[in-house]
Amino acid sequence: QVQLVESGGGLVQAGGSLRLSCAASGTIFGIYAMGWYRQVPGEERELVAAITSGGSTKYADSVQGRFAISMDNAKNTVYLQMNNLNPDDTAVYYCNGHIRPKELALGVEYWGRGTLVTVSS
Repeated sequence: QVQLVESGGGLVQAGGSLRLSCAASGTIFGIYAMGWYRQVPGEERELVAAITSGGSTKYADSVQGRFAISMDNAKNTVYLQMNNLNPDDTAVYYCNGHIRPKELALGVEYWGRGTLVTVSS
C-alpha cells in the first residue's frame, strides 16, 4: 500500500512563509502527479497546486505568484512553498497523489491526513 505523510504546517503571521512537505512511501511503482488541496470547515476542498512527474504545474488563482510547488522524484516528496501568507490561506492542507502501486496496473488517488496552517492577522 501507499501512504502520504504531510509535515510543515503551523501558525504564522500574515506576510510570513511556510513550507509544506509530503512524502509518499510504500509499494510505489510510479508517481504520475501530486498536489495540495485545502479545506476550511463548511466549505469544499479546493485545489491549491499540482505538479506532474514531468514538472508541469497548476495553481489556483488565489495563490498564483505566492505559492510554489515542487517535487523531488528521487525522494517521492512534494513541497509547497507558501510566501506572503494571509488569513484567507488558513485551512487544513491535504496532500494528494496519483500513484501507481506495485500491486496494480493503474494509478490510484491517495490522500494524506492533512496539516493545519493558521495565518494570524
